[in-house]
Amino acid sequence: MMPQETTTSFEEPLALLTACHDKVRRFAGLSLMLDIHIAQKGNDEEAREAARSVLRYFDLAAPLHHADEEEDLFPALHALDDPKLKCSLDKLQAEHAELAVLWQAVRPWLEAIAQNGLPVRPIELDAFASRYPAHADREEAEVYGAASLLSATELSKIGTRMCQRRMVKP
Repeated sequence: MMPQETTTSFEEPLALLTACHDKVRRFAGLSLMLDIHIAQKGNDEEAREAARSVLRYFDLAAPLHHADEEEDLFPALHALDDPKLKCSLDKLQAEHAELAVLWQAVRPWLEAIAQNGLPVRPIELDAFASRYPAHADREEAEVYGAASLLSATELSKIGTRMCQRRMVKP
């Protein structure tokens, strides 16, 4: 039931952000697979490990990813002064807050599963599992391509900040 890992480098910040989106898709999908698994097999060790994995990703990596975008990539793209791009960036940034609300609704369910409980399925689970990947798709389609207009120096700065945010030596 566990998703496969991918590796990328901070020297290629857009590749890293896209790899994060791949993980968003996998872990959001895993939350739905977990719901089916529990209905069919109950809360076994495989379910608990899957719940811990989803928790780990959305508690640790997703907030860093949002910070990468909100603090570095989006401001750099805003500076390109393209009205359509700015509109997309503003909408996508607002969606981060909406996704955080969905995460907080789903999180207790996953925590209970991880602790061997049998909680009631949150009504927000389907929205969480569909909206997070849809958001990633929109970011890639509407704004990530514009990053090719950024200088190599700007992209390097973004990658360095991403690395620093995670306290990893470049």
